[in-house]
Amino acid sequence: MQLADGKKVYFASDQHLGAPTMEESLPREHRFVKWLDEVKHDAAAIFLLGDLFDFWFEYKTVVPKGFVRVLGKLAEIRDSGIPIYFFVGNHDLWMNDYFETELNIPVYHDNQEFSFNGKLFLIGHGDGKGPGDKGYKRMKKVFTYPFSKWLFRWLHPDLGVRLAQYLSVKNKLISGEADVKFLGEEKEWLVQYAKRKLETKHYDFFIFGHRHLPMNIKVGENSSYMNLGDWIGFFTYAVFDGTSLELLNYPD
Repeated sequence: MQLADGKKVYFASDQHLGAPTMEESLPREHRFVKWLDEVKHDAAAIFLLGDLFDFWFEYKTVVPKGFVRVLGKLAEIRDSGIPIYFFVGNHDLWMNDYFETELNIPVYHDNQEFSFNGKLFLIGHGDGKGPGDKGYKRMKKVFTYPFSKWLFRWLHPDLGVRLAQYLSVKNKLISGEADVKFLGEEKEWLVQYAKRKLETKHYDFFIFGHRHLPMNIKVGENSSYMNLGDWIGFFTYAVFDGTSLELLNYPD
């Protein structure tokens, strides 16, 4: 994609709407919707890199209650012709085709390459990538196995959603979340992942979420890794103006 003059590409991740409760996450939803309403004026595309919801599961005829403000805003933006791309995270990995059929927003379950103004991006949520975190990687295989989803679907939504929300908050093995503190480049597994990818192919930018920690780290002579932080404590997002990629905070 070649960006038109004045147009930008926006990236955000890890809003975790619904956590720890719907009531407590409502101000964050308002803040995120306000951000969407502002960036739509010069957005060439918007990328949401997962964990928009703290839990999401699509039954055949049921989706989790709530989130009408953000869903309505996404529908409005997409209907205006602005492309939106969604990458599932570890909290909304059971997303199927609801976004695609209802909102016309493509959903990706793994990293994807995009090119803007000749710059090559590798984009994804980031969970389960790089060395280590073997417990979560095993758990993810269990949760993404079709039989596991089939079994969960047999739970009544009132029970299934309540159980999943409880585990999402309480069980860090399931959530795959680490402490929100910088571990050092040699221990930041997405930094190591990016460096390993550069051994076989050049990317100008690696953009991931999941870590909940805003980071912008040089991983090669002409390559950088950026983590988007979150919309819980940092309220950060990234913007590419056609030349440079910047990590910004959205004020209250």
